[in-house]
Amino acid sequence: MSFLDLYTSPALTFTGSELEFKDADYVVLGVPFDHTSSYRPGSRFAPHAIREASLNIEGFSFRTERSVSDLKIHDAGDLHVNADIHEVLRRLELVTGEMLEERKIPILIGGEHTITLGSARGIKEDFAVLCFDAHLDLRDEYMGCKVCHATVMRRIHEIKNLKKIIMVGTRAACKDEIEYAKGQRINLLSSREINHKGIKEVSLQINELLEDEKAVYLSLDLDVLDPAFAPAVQTPEPEGISTYQLLEILSKIDLKGLVAFDIVEVTPQYDSGVTALVAAKTIFEVLSIIDQTKNPT
Repeated sequence: MSFLDLYTSPALTFTGSELEFKDADYVVLGVPFDHTSSYRPGSRFAPHAIREASLNIEGFSFRTERSVSDLKIHDAGDLHVNADIHEVLRRLELVTGEMLEERKIPILIGGEHTITLGSARGIKEDFAVLCFDAHLDLRDEYMGCKVCHATVMRRIHEIKNLKKIIMVGTRAACKDEIEYAKGQRINLLSSREINHKGIKEVSLQINELLEDEKAVYLSLDLDVLDPAFAPAVQTPEPEGISTYQLLEILSKIDLKGLVAFDIVEVTPQYDSGVTALVAAKTIFEVLSIIDQTKNPT
């Protein structure tokens, strides 16, 4: 081993992880892409900001009594992106599919929400999507685009092996999206319902919806949080849920079938680092919850 190998490492790996791909259970991949952003661009800077935050907060979870430093995490760096969204999604499909073939759990850091379409296409078995998002993203097209952040759930719903979509924390939609969701029996749990019903009842409802699903893709658009908790997102929407509500609901959901997870829509330049810290903390908590579920001892 050279001194270079001994005393240096790539800058800003998530949590400082230096584990090799072959030894990891979880593989972090940044996707610095925000080409279709329509309000506040800049989520392409999120992978770097969230990695930086992950190096500067404690990784112990009081919910699971696990430390993220004990988990087997490999940081694969960032996906090579360009301005061609279809090429970016193709690469994501290939990379995600390869990770899944190697029995790894992809942890994707966006980037805009459109990236979820590419990684979802990489899942070859029947699967369900559990999405926390202020917006339905069920438009057929938006500003002339069929594939963008505002249509991503509509395009995912068209994937042949997709069995179910559960949208949680929604509070922003157009009339056409609501009608489509009702007609296609897409499950909706609004932020208003969460605040009225409470964490326990909502978590139970989500578990009932996931009961028969063997593979689950978890997608977290951080605008599901109220702007008071996550101000630096692409499309902030008032009347959201709190960080505590989000993490408590996640901790009570049975994620034994989880095959992939992403966190998207953070635009770090719109605050002083608070939202990136929330994103890093959320990834820590989700990883510890997943690990507790899959490795209970």
